[in-house]
Amino acid sequence: MPLRSTTRTSLVDLVIDQMEGLIAAGEWAVGTKIPAEPVLVEQLDVGRNTVREAVRALVHTGMLEPRQGDGTYVRAGSDFGAAVQRRLRRSCDLEAYEVRASLERDAARYAAQRRTQEDVAALRAALADRDDAWRAGDTAAFIEADIAFHRTVAAAAHNSVLADLYGHLTDALRATLRSVVAAPVPDAVRHQFDAHAAIVDAIEAGDADAAEQAALAHLGEAATALREQA
Repeated sequence: MPLRSTTRTSLVDLVIDQMEGLIAAGEWAVGTKIPAEPVLVEQLDVGRNTVREAVRALVHTGMLEPRQGDGTYVRAGSDFGAAVQRRLRRSCDLEAYEVRASLERDAARYAAQRRTQEDVAALRAALADRDDAWRAGDTAAFIEADIAFHRTVAAAAHNSVLADLYGHLTDALRATLRSVVAAPVPDAVRHQFDAHAAIVDAIEAGDADAAEQAALAHLGEAATALREQA
Protein backbone atom coordinates (compact mmCIF):
# COMPACT_ATOMS: atom_id res chain seq x y z
CA MET A 1 0.00 0.00 0.00
CA PRO A 2 2.17 2.92 -1.20
CA LEU A 3 1.58 6.42 0.12
CA ARG A 4 -0.26 8.58 -2.34
CA SER A 5 -0.55 12.33 -2.83
CA THR A 6 -3.48 13.87 -0.95
CA THR A 7 -5.39 16.68 -2.66
CA ARG A 8 -8.73 16.88 -0.85
CA THR A 9 -9.68 19.54 1.69
CA SER A 10 -9.57 17.59 4.95
CA LEU A 11 -5.88 16.86 4.68
CA VAL A 12 -5.20 15.92 8.27
CA ASP A 13 -8.05 13.39 8.39
CA LEU A 14 -7.00 11.88 5.08
CA VAL A 15 -3.39 11.58 6.18
CA ILE A 16 -4.54 9.95 9.43
CA ASP A 17 -6.64 7.49 7.41
CA GLN A 18 -3.65 6.60 5.23
CA MET A 19 -1.37 6.10 8.22
CA GLU A 20 -3.95 3.96 10.00
CA GLY A 21 -4.31 1.91 6.83
CA LEU A 22 -0.57 1.27 6.64
CA ILE A 23 -0.52 0.20 10.29
CA ALA A 24 -3.58 -2.03 9.93
CA ALA A 25 -2.09 -3.68 6.83
CA GLY A 26 1.13 -4.41 8.72
CA GLU A 27 3.28 -2.30 6.40
CA TRP A 28 4.06 -0.17 9.43
CA ALA A 29 4.34 -3.06 11.87
CA VAL A 30 3.94 -2.73 15.62
CA GLY A 31 7.33 -1.94 17.14
CA THR A 32 8.83 -0.40 14.00
CA LYS A 33 9.76 3.21 13.32
CA ILE A 34 7.67 5.16 10.82
CA PRO A 35 9.35 7.24 8.10
CA ALA A 36 10.86 10.55 9.17
CA GLU A 37 8.79 13.71 8.80
CA PRO A 38 10.56 14.98 5.63
CA VAL A 39 9.91 11.63 3.94
CA LEU A 40 6.22 11.73 4.87
CA VAL A 41 5.92 15.31 3.64
CA GLU A 42 7.40 14.36 0.29
CA GLN A 43 5.44 11.12 -0.16
CA LEU A 44 2.10 12.59 0.92
CA ASP A 45 2.63 15.91 -0.85
CA VAL A 46 1.35 17.89 2.13
CA GLY A 47 2.86 20.44 4.48
CA ARG A 48 4.87 19.73 7.60
CA ASN A 49 2.08 21.03 9.85
CA THR A 50 -0.39 18.57 8.33
CA VAL A 51 1.98 15.65 8.92
CA ARG A 52 2.68 16.82 12.47
CA GLU A 53 -1.02 17.12 13.29
CA ALA A 54 -1.73 13.66 11.91
CA VAL A 55 1.14 12.12 13.86
CA ARG A 56 0.10 14.00 17.00
CA ALA A 57 -3.44 12.65 16.66
CA LEU A 58 -2.21 9.07 16.38
CA VAL A 59 0.12 9.60 19.33
CA HIS A 60 -2.89 10.79 21.31
CA THR A 61 -4.84 7.62 20.48
CA GLY A 62 -1.85 5.50 21.49
CA MET A 63 -1.15 4.03 18.07
CA LEU A 64 2.14 5.90 17.73
CA GLU A 65 4.82 6.64 20.30
CA PRO A 66 7.46 9.38 19.96
CA ARG A 67 10.91 8.55 21.33
CA GLN A 68 13.13 11.48 22.07
CA GLY A 69 16.05 11.68 19.66
CA ASP A 70 15.06 8.46 17.90
CA GLY A 71 11.82 8.97 15.98
CA THR A 72 8.22 7.81 16.15
CA TYR A 73 7.29 4.15 16.54
CA VAL A 74 4.13 2.13 15.99
CA ARG A 75 2.80 1.15 19.39
CA ALA A 76 -0.51 -0.57 18.52
CA GLY A 77 -2.10 -1.98 15.40
CA SER A 78 -5.35 -0.03 15.81
CA ASP A 79 -7.01 2.57 18.02
CA PHE A 80 -8.88 -0.32 19.66
CA GLY A 81 -5.60 -2.08 20.37
CA ALA A 82 -4.23 1.14 21.85
CA ALA A 83 -7.29 1.43 24.10
CA VAL A 84 -6.78 -2.15 25.29
CA GLN A 85 -3.15 -1.39 26.11
CA ARG A 86 -4.11 1.74 28.05
CA ARG A 87 -6.60 -0.26 30.11
CA LEU A 88 -4.16 -3.09 30.75
CA ARG A 89 -1.61 -0.63 32.10
CA ARG A 90 -4.09 0.01 34.92
CA SER A 91 -4.50 -3.69 35.73
CA CYS A 92 -2.36 -6.21 37.55
CA ASP A 93 -0.72 -9.13 35.76
CA LEU A 94 -3.19 -11.63 37.17
CA GLU A 95 -6.26 -9.67 36.01
CA ALA A 96 -4.88 -9.42 32.49
CA TYR A 97 -3.98 -13.11 32.46
CA GLU A 98 -7.47 -14.12 33.58
CA VAL A 99 -8.97 -12.22 30.63
CA ARG A 100 -6.51 -13.91 28.31
CA ALA A 101 -7.50 -17.27 29.79
CA SER A 102 -11.16 -16.69 28.99
CA LEU A 103 -10.37 -15.98 25.36
CA GLU A 104 -8.00 -18.93 25.02
CA ARG A 105 -10.54 -21.33 26.51
CA ASP A 106 -13.19 -20.30 23.97
CA ALA A 107 -10.67 -20.21 21.12
CA ALA A 108 -9.62 -23.79 21.83
CA ARG A 109 -13.24 -24.98 21.92
CA TYR A 110 -14.20 -23.26 18.66
CA ALA A 111 -10.99 -24.38 16.98
CA ALA A 112 -11.80 -28.00 17.75
CA GLN A 113 -15.19 -27.53 16.10
CA ARG A 114 -14.03 -25.60 13.05
CA ARG A 115 -10.38 -26.43 12.31
CA THR A 116 -9.21 -27.34 8.85
CA GLN A 117 -6.26 -29.54 7.93
CA GLU A 118 -4.33 -26.37 7.17
CA ASP A 119 -5.09 -25.11 10.68
CA VAL A 120 -3.81 -28.36 12.20
CA ALA A 121 -0.59 -28.14 10.19
CA ALA A 122 -0.10 -24.54 11.30
CA LEU A 123 -0.67 -25.54 14.94
CA ARG A 124 1.87 -28.37 14.71
CA ALA A 125 4.42 -25.97 13.22
CA ALA A 126 3.74 -23.34 15.88
CA LEU A 127 4.07 -25.96 18.62
CA ALA A 128 7.44 -27.06 17.21
CA ASP A 129 8.67 -23.44 16.98
CA ARG A 130 7.70 -22.89 20.60
CA ASP A 131 9.58 -26.00 21.70
CA ASP A 132 12.64 -25.07 19.64
CA ALA A 133 12.81 -21.62 21.24
CA TRP A 134 12.57 -23.15 24.70
CA ARG A 135 15.33 -25.68 24.01
CA ALA A 136 17.54 -22.89 22.64
CA GLY A 137 17.19 -21.03 25.93
CA ASP A 138 16.06 -17.87 24.14
CA THR A 139 13.47 -16.33 26.47
CA ALA A 140 12.45 -13.53 24.11
CA ALA A 141 12.00 -15.95 21.21
CA PHE A 142 10.08 -18.35 23.45
CA ILE A 143 7.63 -15.62 24.50
CA GLU A 144 7.06 -14.64 20.87
CA ALA A 145 6.63 -18.29 19.89
CA ASP A 146 4.13 -18.80 22.70
CA ILE A 147 2.15 -15.77 21.51
CA ALA A 148 2.29 -17.05 17.93
CA PHE A 149 1.03 -20.48 19.03
CA HIS A 150 -2.01 -19.09 20.82
CA ARG A 151 -2.74 -16.70 17.96
CA THR A 152 -2.73 -19.73 15.68
CA VAL A 153 -5.29 -21.39 17.96
CA ALA A 154 -7.40 -18.22 17.82
CA ALA A 155 -7.13 -18.16 14.03
CA ALA A 156 -8.29 -21.79 13.89
CA ALA A 157 -11.45 -20.78 15.74
CA HIS A 158 -12.50 -18.92 12.57
CA ASN A 159 -14.03 -16.03 14.49
CA SER A 160 -12.48 -12.79 13.27
CA VAL A 161 -13.63 -10.76 16.29
CA LEU A 162 -12.11 -13.24 18.73
CA ALA A 163 -8.87 -13.38 16.74
CA ASP A 164 -8.60 -9.57 16.58
CA LEU A 165 -9.36 -9.16 20.26
CA TYR A 166 -6.83 -11.82 21.21
CA GLY A 167 -4.23 -10.22 18.97
CA HIS A 168 -4.69 -6.81 20.59
CA LEU A 169 -4.61 -8.34 24.04
CA THR A 170 -1.44 -10.35 23.53
CA ASP A 171 0.38 -7.33 22.10
CA ALA A 172 -0.07 -5.79 25.52
CA LEU A 173 0.60 -8.95 27.54
CA ARG A 174 4.27 -9.56 26.89
CA ALA A 175 5.22 -8.26 30.32
CA THR A 176 2.75 -10.69 31.89
CA LEU A 177 4.21 -13.58 29.90
CA ARG A 178 7.69 -12.56 31.05
CA SER A 179 6.45 -12.76 34.64
CA VAL A 180 5.19 -16.29 34.07
CA VAL A 181 8.41 -17.42 32.37
CA ALA A 182 10.52 -15.80 35.10
CA ALA A 183 8.45 -17.27 37.96
CA PRO A 184 10.36 -19.45 40.48
CA VAL A 185 8.54 -22.62 39.44
CA PRO A 186 9.71 -25.89 37.85
CA ASP A 187 10.70 -25.74 34.20
CA ALA A 188 7.82 -28.03 33.32
CA VAL A 189 5.36 -25.36 34.49
CA ARG A 190 7.06 -22.64 32.48
CA HIS A 191 7.57 -24.77 29.37
CA GLN A 192 4.24 -26.64 29.49
CA PHE A 193 4.99 -28.56 26.31
CA ASP A 194 2.68 -31.46 27.17
CA ALA A 195 -0.18 -29.10 27.99
CA HIS A 196 0.18 -27.27 24.70
CA ALA A 197 0.51 -30.53 22.78
CA ALA A 198 -2.72 -31.70 24.43
CA ILE A 199 -4.50 -28.61 23.08
CA VAL A 200 -3.34 -29.39 19.55
CA ASP A 201 -4.24 -33.08 19.88
CA ALA A 202 -7.76 -32.24 21.04
CA ILE A 203 -8.26 -29.66 18.29
CA GLU A 204 -7.07 -32.12 15.66
CA ALA A 205 -9.41 -34.78 17.07
CA GLY A 206 -12.33 -32.34 16.96
CA ASP A 207 -12.92 -32.83 20.70
CA ALA A 208 -14.16 -29.44 21.90
CA ASP A 209 -14.49 -30.45 25.57
CA ALA A 210 -10.96 -31.85 25.69
CA ALA A 211 -9.56 -28.78 23.93
CA GLU A 212 -11.22 -26.49 26.45
CA GLN A 213 -10.02 -28.56 29.39
CA ALA A 214 -6.47 -28.67 28.03
CA ALA A 215 -6.45 -24.90 27.64
CA LEU A 216 -7.78 -24.40 31.16
CA ALA A 217 -5.21 -26.81 32.60
CA HIS A 218 -2.20 -24.98 31.20
CA LEU A 219 -3.64 -21.56 32.02
CA GLY A 220 -4.37 -22.64 35.58
CA GLU A 221 -0.73 -23.55 36.17
CA ALA A 222 0.44 -20.17 34.90
CA ALA A 223 -2.18 -18.27 36.91
CA THR A 224 -1.01 -20.08 40.06
CA ALA A 225 2.55 -18.93 39.36
CA LEU A 226 1.34 -15.34 39.09
CA ARG A 227 -0.68 -15.56 42.31
CA GLU A 228 2.35 -16.86 44.18
CA GLN A 229 4.35 -13.83 43.03
CA ALA A 230 1.66 -11.32 44.07
